[in-house]
Amino acid sequence: MGVAARGGRIFRMPPRFLTLADVADVLNVSLSQARALVRSGDLRAIQVGGRNQWRVEDTQLEAYIQRMYDRTQGRIETGTLDAHEASDG
Repeated sequence: MGVAARGGRIFRMPPRFLTLADVADVLNVSLSQARALVRSGDLRAIQVGGRNQWRVEDTQLEAYIQRMYDRTQGRIETGTLDAHEASDG
């Protein structure tokens, strides 16, 4: 976490980049599902350091989430999302 000072007060800033484990936690999915999102290109990420060292910028994660909301809304409006798909199971 970064630290910023403003008006004599210190604020902790959230990290700009998230690990795939962090992404998996935010989306409540497995690490392998988060990795698959990156490998498919659905979620933009950068590779840093060695093998399988991926980072997702916080703005990219938020953009992905918004795209999924928009896609889901579109499917609801067109009637292509059935009740079985809408259940969490």
